Amino acid sequence: MRLAIFGAGAWGAALAVALGETHDVRLWDRDAARAAEIAARRRTRYLPDVVLPDAVRPTGDFTAALDGAELAIVATPTAGARTALERMRDAGARVPVVFACKGFERSSGKLAHEIAAEVLGGDAPAGVLSGPSYALEVARGLPTAVTLAAADVDFARTTARALHRRRLRIYYSDDVVGVAVGGAVKNVMAIATGISDALGLGLNARAALVTRGLAEVTRLGVRLGGRAETFMGLAGAGDLILTCTGDLSRNRRVGLALGRGEALEAILAGLGHVAEGVHTAREVEARALAAGVDMPINRAVCEVLFQGVAPRDAVEQLLARDPKGEGAPADF
Repeated sequence: MRLAIFGAGAWGAALAVALGETHDVRLWDRDAARAAEIAARRRTRYLPDVVLPDAVRPTGDFTAALDGAELAIVATPTAGARTALERMRDAGARVPVVFACKGFERSSGKLAHEIAAEVLGGDAPAGVLSGPSYALEVARGLPTAVTLAAADVDFARTTARALHRRRLRIYYSDDVVGVAVGGAVKNVMAIATGISDALGLGLNARAALVTRGLAEVTRLGVRLGGRAETFMGLAGAGDLILTCTGDLSRNRRVGLALGRGEALEAILAGLGHVAEGVHTAREVEARALAAGVDMPINRAVCEVLFQGVAPRDAVEQLLARDPKGEGAPADF
């Protein structure tokens, strides 16, 4: 199968490495000079120790990347998804799309599959790939399992089987909302657990944040149309646990730095990668309010990120909440 992967960041490059073992891959970078450098060195700056397979052809030419493609994988940050789709539409390409980005679009608050329906039309085949998957480990061939979801379950099943590798196991689902929400909101929860760890609150507090964070993610996801059982799987609990506890998590690193008292602008400038949770937190808050879903952990993260609330004060506010039954709709 010929694949077009849009976005040569860490995740796009990792997918190119994994899928390039058996597929013909065009890896597009928006910077033509950088694409030429990747082609010459057979490496990307995000994964400098990983060599691209011969079947991966980097390019800065969007049209060339699309030429003959049977599937497009959008691995740009969420902020770049709409532009990629618009360019596909304007090129007249009718190529099925799988989104590997995890987040809500700034200002619109839309998930990637919702953007696709708006730009390409509701009948365009589109799926979401999500789950516990650090790019570096995927690129190194370490065992990973993720979920590919699409409203059209036949498309999800066929695409998952085509992309499935021995060390990149791809399960399929028709719960595109649940998988997309799980992949997006877990980044906010990782910021929260990073703050907690930096403040030295201990492993008990981290476990509580992860568990109650999962409850928040599930409440929002179900209200938006997802299924509760999806959040117990790879795209829910699996991705949340990895992102909240693993040292390779960008969003956890943001939380750790915030907890140490560093300024957000300086943190993001030094990160070198996009931390989707920073902008997702604000969009999650807006969608949660519109849906009538209480998300105290997400709200506390927003207060730290955008309202100048000190991390320790935000944690104290969470701890001061009245106790409720664990299954209550709004509890910590």
